[in-house]
Amino acid sequence: MSTTSTRIGMRPLDWLVLGACLWILASVALAHEGHQAPPSATPANLPATGTHDAQTWFTDSQLADQNGRPVRFYSDVLKDRVVLLNVIYTHCNDACPLITRKLREVREAMGEPLASQVLFISLTSDPGNDSPAVLKAFAQKQGVDGPNWLFLTGEQAEIDRVLARLGHMLPSPEQHSTQLIAGDVAGKRWSKIRPDAPAQAIAQRLQLLTQPLAGR
Repeated sequence: MSTTSTRIGMRPLDWLVLGACLWILASVALAHEGHQAPPSATPANLPATGTHDAQTWFTDSQLADQNGRPVRFYSDVLKDRVVLLNVIYTHCNDACPLITRKLREVREAMGEPLASQVLFISLTSDPGNDSPAVLKAFAQKQGVDGPNWLFLTGEQAEIDRVLARLGHMLPSPEQHSTQLIAGDVAGKRWSKIRPDAPAQAIAQRLQLLTQPLAGR
């Protein structure tokens, strides 16, 4: 699949189509349990064409970060940012800490000031157990409790709404996808990235998304 970022149009149903694409991608994404991905995985474009009403699509659900700060998912977290999203639960002993450490390597590979231009967002799939304090402890243990990395939790219904819009419809916390979602929210450029892609390759993908589009 092509790894070239594309400018997404402003047709009325744009974000709805994007959502459908994310849902389809999630249905074929790597399962959390028994995940064994080939080492040659590379980033790939999401074939999305989405809506001018991103807030409605992604929802502006009330969540909380690892410091207990209340945030709105679109207005405070996504709006006008370049983001990398993934899903975790803190009592996971395999994929979640491994992927978190991989993303720490991605940030190190990006260096400053590029890393400061990308917001990393880790959403819990288990909000009943993952309070802000628990997420804070997880982030500190993994060495990633710093600027530009949010660990988000909230009421179960709110988390379910957000995860569903991202294509993560979960029968249980353990069955979340390990797929990464990278996006330039303002430019409507989105990519799915396998977590076993090399850290440098993920960093390069994010660098592309931070580059402004002509005519934006």
